Amino acid sequence: MSITAVRIDGRLIHGQVANLWTTKLGISRIMVVDDSVTTNAIEKSGLKLATPAGVKLSILSIEKAAANILAGKYDSQRLLIIAKKPDRLLKLVELGVPIKKINVGNMSQSDESKSITRSINVLEEDIENFKQLNEKGVELVSQMVPSDREENFIGLLKQHI
Repeated sequence: MSITAVRIDGRLIHGQVANLWTTKLGISRIMVVDDSVTTNAIEKSGLKLATPAGVKLSILSIEKAAANILAGKYDSQRLLIIAKKPDRLLKLVELGVPIKKINVGNMSQSDESKSITRSINVLEEDIENFKQLNEKGVELVSQMVPSDREENFIGLLKQHI
């Protein structure tokens, strides 16, 4: 299987992902999974600019991402999947993509969100999606940068809800 890492990050590709994570994990392809980004030319252009040299980029809908992964299209690559929110990854799991572990990174604050850590803020629907991912056997961790210690995200979530 080609999935090296899966991360939730509202900023998608930025300094931490582009430099630290791709280097540490030896990533050869970043896959942004988000139905709305696939139709946003400006956002796609920004993601292309933020992708490190030598790393391929795919910006795919949830359905297309699942189909490509399950068809073995990336089996020879080291794939980092990035999504803005947990619902996208839950849908991938429901479509049969074997995601074993998700690193919960930055999720922006809003008026309706609850703060879990300094940089992770969740909505009620996010909490429900995280619970469903956990029930499906997906390990959820929080680790901002590779040098940080990995924390059990469900444990953090339970402390704050």
